[in-house]
Amino acid sequence: MMDVQAASIRKVLVLGTGTMGQGIAQVAAVAGYVTYLHDVEMARVTAAVDAIKRATDRLVQKGKMLNEARSEMIGMLVAAPELAPVAGEVDLVIEAIPEQMDLKVEVLSRVKALTPERAIFGSNTSSLSITELGRRLGIGGRTVGLHFFNPPPVMELLEVVRGLETDEAVLETALAVAKRLGKTAIVVNDSPGFATSRLGVAIGAEAMRMLEAGVASAVDIDRAMELGYRHPMGPLKLTDLVGLDVRLAILEHLHREVGEQFRPPSILRQMVRAGRLGKKSGEGFYRWTEAGPEPVDRRGR
Repeated sequence: MMDVQAASIRKVLVLGTGTMGQGIAQVAAVAGYVTYLHDVEMARVTAAVDAIKRATDRLVQKGKMLNEARSEMIGMLVAAPELAPVAGEVDLVIEAIPEQMDLKVEVLSRVKALTPERAIFGSNTSSLSITELGRRLGIGGRTVGLHFFNPPPVMELLEVVRGLETDEAVLETALAVAKRLGKTAIVVNDSPGFATSRLGVAIGAEAMRMLEAGVASAVDIDRAMELGYRHPMGPLKLTDLVGLDVRLAILEHLHREVGEQFRPPSILRQMVRAGRLGKKSGEGFYRWTEAGPEPVDRRGR
């Protein structure tokens, strides 16, 4: 068993500056970790750091964060457009890059060559195999799933995924990190879609099929789950926030790995082909404006 203690995690490298990468970096810096934020272009890193500063400034204005805490957080957040100067110091790597196994392996292999042998590799994947990722990287014992939820600064849950080779000490360290981040962790064994994605996309896919069949409007389908089942957000609005392309990739993976019940609905494929990816493109099952989501029509068209 590896000699890894929670206290040894002091410096975190976050790979990817999209919505999830930004959120994870913010949470890590707020928790007091020196947090390096990396992407392939300096402009992306700069934009992400600026976005985090704006987001936390709004929290201060609303009285949800002390200005002193924000200043400390900003001091912990380090833009890292180049990996070589910082990777040799990190204790934990968290990747938040697109849901493509080959891409994750390619990027993490480069990072692994620069990091200490003690470094733990955490993947924010919502559906890909942690066991396969660890095997292909050659560090199965040091690889663990750290599946955050959107937006990471708000959502309480952290799904910790144990691969077949994940060392028990690494798992315990991940749980300790989750606690320090202010998250409630659940432990899931490596399986397609884990627990949350498998349940979440199943509900989302059925909501899309109902929309296709004209059972109800997107707004009313969402309202049914929000008011009838106490979901904080309906499945179609949530799909818009996650990204229709992301949901499609997860469903295609689960369709291959689990079975026919996860076949992607036709409406989802059509909307992704049309570039209607949800909030990030301005339109999905809803039309997104500065005022918030607006209904489209009964079939999302």
